[in-house]
Amino acid sequence: MADRSSIDQQKWWKQIKDHPYIRFILFLTAGLITFALLFTNTAPENLDVETGEVSPEDIRSPVTVEDREETERRQQEAAGSVEPVYSLKSRYADNQLERLNDVFQSVRLVQLEIREQEGELAAVGDEGAENSEEAELWTRAEQMDELRSRFSPEIGEQLEEDTFETLLDASSEELQNMQETVGSAVYDVMSEEIGLNEVTEARDSAESRVRAASVRRTMEDAMADLARHSITPNYMIDEEATMEAREAAAEEVDPVLIREGELIVEEGQVITSEIYNQLNLAGLTEENSALVPFSGLALIITLLMVMLSQYLSQANTSLKSNNTHLLLFVLIYTVTLVIMKLTSLLQVYDVEGIVYIVPAAAGTLLAGMLLQKRAALFLSFLLSVAAGVIFNQQTTAVMDYSYMLYVFFSGVASVFFLNKSNRLSYMLKTGTLIAAVNLCVVAALLLLKGLPLPLAETGFYAGFAVAGGYASIILAVGLLPFFEAGFGVLSASKLIELSNPNKPLLRKILLEAPGTYHHSVVVANLAEGACEAIGANGLLARVGAYYHDIGKTKKPQYFIENQLKMANPHDRTPPKKSAEIIIAHPYDGAEMLKKERMPREIIDIAEQHHGTTLLKYFYFKAKEAGEEPQEQEYRYPGPKASSKESAVVGVADSVEAAVRSMQAPTQQKIEQLVKKIINDRLEDGQFDECDLTLKELHIVYTSICETLKGTFHSRIDYPEDDKLPKAEGK
Repeated sequence: MADRSSIDQQKWWKQIKDHPYIRFILFLTAGLITFALLFTNTAPENLDVETGEVSPEDIRSPVTVEDREETERRQQEAAGSVEPVYSLKSRYADNQLERLNDVFQSVRLVQLEIREQEGELAAVGDEGAENSEEAELWTRAEQMDELRSRFSPEIGEQLEEDTFETLLDASSEELQNMQETVGSAVYDVMSEEIGLNEVTEARDSAESRVRAASVRRTMEDAMADLARHSITPNYMIDEEATMEAREAAAEEVDPVLIREGELIVEEGQVITSEIYNQLNLAGLTEENSALVPFSGLALIITLLMVMLSQYLSQANTSLKSNNTHLLLFVLIYTVTLVIMKLTSLLQVYDVEGIVYIVPAAAGTLLAGMLLQKRAALFLSFLLSVAAGVIFNQQTTAVMDYSYMLYVFFSGVASVFFLNKSNRLSYMLKTGTLIAAVNLCVVAALLLLKGLPLPLAETGFYAGFAVAGGYASIILAVGLLPFFEAGFGVLSASKLIELSNPNKPLLRKILLEAPGTYHHSVVVANLAEGACEAIGANGLLARVGAYYHDIGKTKKPQYFIENQLKMANPHDRTPPKKSAEIIIAHPYDGAEMLKKERMPREIIDIAEQHHGTTLLKYFYFKAKEAGEEPQEQEYRYPGPKASSKESAVVGVADSVEAAVRSMQAPTQQKIEQLVKKIINDRLEDGQFDECDLTLKELHIVYTSICETLKGTFHSRIDYPEDDKLPKAEGK
């Protein structure tokens, strides 16, 4: 048998495995290896093309990206296509009425000033014509100029001269009539929408309204002139509403996307500036830096390694503190990555579904068999992410999520269906179950794509998926012995192999010390049940119990279970000599196991199952013989149990020997005896170097009592033959 723990015996590993930074170095190494294997799959494919050249092949976009220039152009078109928004300015009608009122108010003021001037002239009297002419301040022209100056420029500069004269000559009643008539007409007309192209028509309408009044001709013309020039457009562009409408139209334009897998240019098509811009946006030209995707890959890998380190530091697995197991985990992960990378090279053969043959589940199988299922589950997650990148040749994207799902489900199935036996039938069953899951995943992926596949292609997909399941189990079982031999990991399959009664050492016990063999089998039953109850490795405890007394085969007759119909040799041997013979058997057994290069855990159980307990029988026998024995001479030299399994095997060993020597054992007597043995060992400090808790000791006590209850159950006392009642007539 190869030495399974050779790496722990290597000087270089002993020197560094407990280094404070070794775990960081292992995680860093795993990350760097992952990056090295995946970076070629993330490197952008830069095309050596220029504007005006002919495309040598069909070029599709590897990513989904927005063409912002085209999006902005379409948004501008959408905004420009929106007609201006007009609104009725109702305030304009009030404004024009106010202006008309100002006009007539100005006329009244000018008329008032003229009358005042006339009154001043009348007061002067008949002082002479010369003085009279000097007192007349305004001429007719000056009166009209004064009136015009008091009008707003929009009206004063547009009214006819006759209109001014008519206004100046009108009486108060006429001015009031004119004001009401023109105001009413203007207000009525401007209550309706008047666009820029409808002003003339509106002015005509206002003029026709005022001309309907019964007034003299000059007043009619003046009112018409005022009405026409008081009408202005009131249905105008609403700048704010127009802007809002155009912004809304621009927002409704969907972004122009170059979608993943979209054909940008066909083979033989001339590459225009627009096409070149799309290639550049998709990252396919030499203008794009390769650092961007590599940075993304590095970030993803960093996150994965950080998550892995956090998970392993919190999960209840051996990887939490055992750096040798962590190195094994990293190696399994690396080997599986390399296998996936090599499998991805099969895509060059252009065979449908060929990469589904990838034995990715081999890694999780190895992790489950050599380490713990929890570690294997997390490994399946890591491998699935890596698989999405490694098997991306058939897609334009960086990750192919179909292969990611395939590898993930395949790995999880291998953990759930893992059988720790290495028997061929169990291996085939596990491989068949993984193959079935692979087949279901591939079928689901094909159905999701909704693509019609010919029967032949479907057969290829199914065949490769099934082959991948069997390849995984074959590869895992083939690599298992190398990892077991190299990393000191005692797997369940190895334990099952060691439990085979045909193993040389077990046959040696059976043939040379049959009583010890039977004793070991009972101890194995007790220890396995107790270890399973406290969450320890029950299988390890069973196999360790099989070998724990192998040292008795050197002098089997000195052990009571082998003294069938023979005198006890201890009756003729001094107590000290007897004690030496008995005390030697754990260490003789350990040496025998080491020579056979047995696993370290089995050796430890054989060497530690008595700890440093006192050999009370011979110690007190020596005292009875009048000697003054030293207690240390009658104690096992140790070491004490360093694991739960060693401690439980030691308890089971003592319990089995004690119960076997009882006369008419009852359940109550057995329970008291088991409790006494455990308490004695606890008080003697035999559990000081293992992590058994008081609660777990109570569980061990309960489990052992339950097992012994079934072994030493009550039996019916059958009467002797001569005391049986005879049949009638005999």
